[in-house]
Amino acid sequence: MAETLAGVLPIAIGIVVVPLPIAAVIVMLFSPHATRNGFAFLGGWVAGLAAVGGLTLLLAEGGDVAEEAGPARWASAVKLLLGVALLFLAYRSLGKRPRQGEQPASPAWMSAIESYSAAKAARLGLLLSAANPKNLLLVVGAMTGVALAGLSAGQNALVLVVFVAVCSVGVAVPLAFALAGGAAARDTLAGWRTWLVANNAVVVAVVLLVLGVLILFDSLAALIG
Repeated sequence: MAETLAGVLPIAIGIVVVPLPIAAVIVMLFSPHATRNGFAFLGGWVAGLAAVGGLTLLLAEGGDVAEEAGPARWASAVKLLLGVALLFLAYRSLGKRPRQGEQPASPAWMSAIESYSAAKAARLGLLLSAANPKNLLLVVGAMTGVALAGLSAGQNALVLVVFVAVCSVGVAVPLAFALAGGAAARDTLAGWRTWLVANNAVVVAVVLLVLGVLILFDSLAALIG
């Protein structure tokens, strides 16, 4: 199980450093109901990751992806396609980076976050974790790799819990920082938000490129071996 955990942690870290979810929770921390909305967003985020990861494991186990002779070839082929999809998304994300001297624009939905209710904050967390194509591919790729390892159901569940916990560090840290730092933390958080929005496209492209290559070569090794 330790080897399987080591295999999914790079993907979890890749999800941690994606800037927009972190920027979204920071914006919420400037709203009138900062703490309530921040925790609601975190809850939606965790629920989305757990739902996608758990469903992937259930479907993979039902499809017998881990055979006695090793990983099923069709499952490795699916993982290969996921790697290719991540490389394509990396290319698209790089194309969206601001030109030299161009002011990066925040997503339209971000301007409305400060007026969100707790329910809307939770829904946004759910959508950014479970419906975002980049996150979706990363979680499915990670959990497909877990299923291919042939662990027990209990071990799979434990790996999923650790994976979701690590993936949630990025949105949990600003919330904890705001609670601990109080009003003094606002200037620092505002600086983080500006940097994250400005560098979102490049950071996402690098993360997807690295993880796409890792998944691609891992699946090719399983298919060729």
